[in-house]
Amino acid sequence: MKIKSVIVDDELIAREVLRNYLTKYCPQVEIAGEAENIKEAVPLITEAQPQLVFLDVEMPFGNAFDVLEATKDLSYETIFITAFSQYSLQALNKSASYYILKPIDIQELILAVNKVAESLEKKEEINRNKILLENLKLKPEKQQLILPTLQGFDVVKTEDILRLQADGNFTQVYLTDGSKKMVCRFLKHFDDLLENPFVRVHRSHIINAGFVKSYHKSGTVMLSDNTEIEVSGSFKDNFLKVFS
Repeated sequence: MKIKSVIVDDELIAREVLRNYLTKYCPQVEIAGEAENIKEAVPLITEAQPQLVFLDVEMPFGNAFDVLEATKDLSYETIFITAFSQYSLQALNKSASYYILKPIDIQELILAVNKVAESLEKKEEINRNKILLENLKLKPEKQQLILPTLQGFDVVKTEDILRLQADGNFTQVYLTDGSKKMVCRFLKHFDDLLENPFVRVHRSHIINAGFVKSYHKSGTVMLSDNTEIEVSGSFKDNFLKVFS
């Protein structure tokens, strides 16, 4: 299938490099137009109705998120191409957005395009752009998190996550309502992604410190649902710092 796409980047050479890479390595991408700033991007996206937008973040007179805000009622996938701050990367990862860091790595570009193609083929009814915009307005602990599952995906609020437990190549995410989700990600993914009040207490466990009921010096912590989790020695100091 062909993926109708547009490129938005204020640098001509950057657009040329990306166009050449896409032509050579991603033949499924059909470029319907290009824009060099927000004033050009919004009408282009509105008129072209692309399935995919390659979007540089930092541009004159605004940024990528202004483009998303102006076209938030439209449904399209976005591949961000940028040099992000860590906070923005976390917001992107929580919304399961696709991004490539500059300079562009061809294999990363191919992978991102393939992921978009897979999402389009599955006809996933999810607006990552809208979730991303909402997350950027919220504190980390209030943001939404897209959890890829074997059946598709679930969207949860980070504040509703009680704990996470490694399960082979997967992670079990336990929620405050008593339910759990088997997520197609290693626990390390969430260790890198989730911030305070989430804390790693064991090689197999991350907990939400906001739900700690008690801690015992023997090396265990009890959560609000009465689940008892071991706090291993290598993570003990880091855990106790949260309560200092």
